[in-house]
Amino acid sequence: MILVLRALGVGDLATAVPALRGLRAGLPGRELVLAAPAWLAPLVELTGAVDRLLPTTGPHRIGWRGPPPEVAVNLHGRGPESHRALAATGPGRLLAYRNPSAGHLDGPAWDGDEHEVRRWCRLLHAYGLPADPGDLALRRPAPAGVPAGVTVLHAGGKVPAKRWPADRFAGLARTLAARGHRVVLTGSADERALAARVAADAGLPPSAVLAGRTGLAELAALVADARLVVSGDTGVAHLATGYGTASVVLFGPVPAAHWGPPVDRPRHRALGGAERAGSGRGSAGSGGVGTHPSLDAIGIDEVVAAVAAVERVPGAVAA
Repeated sequence: MILVLRALGVGDLATAVPALRGLRAGLPGRELVLAAPAWLAPLVELTGAVDRLLPTTGPHRIGWRGPPPEVAVNLHGRGPESHRALAATGPGRLLAYRNPSAGHLDGPAWDGDEHEVRRWCRLLHAYGLPADPGDLALRRPAPAGVPAGVTVLHAGGKVPAKRWPADRFAGLARTLAARGHRVVLTGSADERALAARVAADAGLPPSAVLAGRTGLAELAALVADARLVVSGDTGVAHLATGYGTASVVLFGPVPAAHWGPPVDRPRHRALGGAERAGSGRGSAGSGGVGTHPSLDAIGIDEVVAAVAAVERVPGAVAA
């Protein structure tokens, strides 16, 4: 049995898909158990790489009750806490990045300047296991009664610094709606007020606000059949990559080189990044409270141009 720790969020799980599939291919015939939050269950199923989900909210809460796993794999972080938590399950072997303070001298050295997808593939490669960084496709979800062909704008995000200003999302929504896009606003229940404000400022009807009204399975179905996704650096962007849905992702303060869509896929465009801080291009709208300068520097016109670019790519639905 293989026990894998990745007790994080939507984007974290999506970026670990190539590594999970590599474990499945490289260690066949074994049950693969993923320690991750219970609410991720719909997305875990869509990876097609996991046999069982072990509800886990963090490395200090791995409730393993079975026999020692044959292999434990740390896809959670560099340690030491996550290393120690997995070691406590008594695995025959621990695959993880080197961390002397956790007593783990095996494995490659951590590289802080590395894309998240490649980080975990490199870990597996160091142990002689396969992993294809391009293997990001997710299984299509079952029909969920959500609209198809819509343009999804996701104005929220857990980290305020990674949110593009709401007034610019409203301006973008207004522009895209005028160009024939059927715009909807997604987000968590806590972000419903934000999404409603963006919709109202854009002149969209209340029915355009889907924030707080979709579970993870419904959100995946919405993105899978969407025309376009525009979001910050958050989980929805990774769903768009997983389904090949045209997307524009707005970055800051974390650079796209660490969390962005694959650079060889023209249907996905990343804008912004830490290197643009202080560029003075934030005059296209009022800055958001706490918004990182590199993200605040992205104007509406730049996003509209990026939308046009990804929609010119074969396979996208152009206006």
